[in-house]
Amino acid sequence: MLASQQKHHVLRALRRSHTSSPSSSNSSSPTSSSSSSSWIHLRSVLLVVASSSSSSPISTTRGHLQSPWSKRRRKHALQPKQWKALFDEDGRLCDGGVKFLKKVRSGGIHPSLRAEVWPFLLGVYDLKSSKEERDAVKTKNKKEYENLRKQCQQTYIRRDNSTNDISDSNNDDVSNNNDSGEVVDADSQQVKEEISDTTTTTTTNNNNNINNNKEDSKDGDDVSEVTTKTDTCSSDSDSSEETDNMEPSPATPQKPKTTEEVKSKTSLPYRSESFATWQRIIRLDAIRANDEWIVYSPSQASVSVTKAQELAKSVVLKDYTHLETCRVFHAARLVSILEAYALYDSEIGYCQGMSDLLSPIISVVEDDSEAFWCFVGLMKKARHNFRLDEVGIRRQLNIVSKIIKGKDSHLYRHLEELQAEDCFFVYRMVVVLFRRELNFEQTLCLWEVMWADQTAIRAGITKSGWGRMRLRAPPTDDLLLYAIAACVLQKRKMIIEKYSSMDEILRECNSMAGHLDVWKLLDDAHDLVVTLHDKI
Repeated sequence: MLASQQKHHVLRALRRSHTSSPSSSNSSSPTSSSSSSSWIHLRSVLLVVASSSSSSPISTTRGHLQSPWSKRRRKHALQPKQWKALFDEDGRLCDGGVKFLKKVRSGGIHPSLRAEVWPFLLGVYDLKSSKEERDAVKTKNKKEYENLRKQCQQTYIRRDNSTNDISDSNNDDVSNNNDSGEVVDADSQQVKEEISDTTTTTTTNNNNNINNNKEDSKDGDDVSEVTTKTDTCSSDSDSSEETDNMEPSPATPQKPKTTEEVKSKTSLPYRSESFATWQRIIRLDAIRANDEWIVYSPSQASVSVTKAQELAKSVVLKDYTHLETCRVFHAARLVSILEAYALYDSEIGYCQGMSDLLSPIISVVEDDSEAFWCFVGLMKKARHNFRLDEVGIRRQLNIVSKIIKGKDSHLYRHLEELQAEDCFFVYRMVVVLFRRELNFEQTLCLWEVMWADQTAIRAGITKSGWGRMRLRAPPTDDLLLYAIAACVLQKRKMIIEKYSSMDEILRECNSMAGHLDVWKLLDDAHDLVVTLHDKI
């Protein structure tokens, strides 16, 4: 009997040893060179065109991977039968949605249910609403979206009419003055005239900020430290020459400014470009969108050529002849919804990175109106990531820093020595919600669990409302930040022993794509929530 107990203790120790060591796939992330990305200067930050990972993503099943929560019974995703059983005869979620959120939080959602469930998680429908109430909301939302699209269509008509007038005028100018035979680009001229006032102001402000940062750097101020480390910077036109399946995403922008610098250098917390500028950037980003979603959404992948071309024509999408039919359709949907959002939230408008957030939504939700309102729900939490004053980014990076400091003082001291304690190296993870570090299916799993937490808080479901929940971790608006901190902590040994600069840590973070397990990440994140939530 005693020998049996000793053997049992040894096996438990071995299991603990296994959980404490990172998997080989996680510890052997490929090194990414600085020359593999081209830098884009936009909205006073630097954006990188990051190619989709060529390595095969790891399995999204939890399998044998263990974690601090491995001794607890694993849960399965919410299934169709379980989903239907959650509603009463009036179509209301039983118990105010508590059981529903518990299920999503512990196991995610079955792929076949996502289009139906996501509107609940993203606030399109109230958790306590009846089917009749949801139908009324859906009708109202559809009309509002159609009105936004009509406004977008009007901009096309005005621009076409204005372009024709300018073209006639330019033809006369060419015949009289252009002896060299140079052709005048009427469309470019129209865009320049239409946005001259706003872009002149924006460019001047951006240039002033860059010059100020350079002066600060000379004085030893570390605010522009990352800017001075960046080797190259290219324009939008440069980025359009990248390969087809490249898609822009924020990676290494300028270091977030202090509150005093924000007040002294800019009085505009939101974007000041014109709608025409947003439209041009939206189209560039839509054409470059990658094709990860194709396997996930076979109905959209099999769209007809006629339907794809009609939609592309309706949103004035051009330069797409090199794309497959399904990618043309996907790009046109991106344009349609992103334009509508730029009108809906004109303070934020459009910025690169938003297409990363919308792409998974339109791959799951096939109705454009419903996809738009799901995106609106997502952006209610994410919109502060795109403010010019970077207040939201600085707050979130500060929380990640506090989590790391609270969990691992040794790692934090090392980051202090490298002047990286502000955790600026995880900027991209914050802005596009881990979209670049996880594969498509993993992204959806992380977002669903994160949305379940946010929905619980929005519905007023507190820690006591969960009872004896599997993880016993209170819902938090900042689960994403705990997951980011967990990701860094998983790499602690490598960071401490091998890296001697923030640039090296940044390259490590940007090379994680396809090498993370989302469920281990969430388990570790929940462990951090339990340990540190009340202290942060």
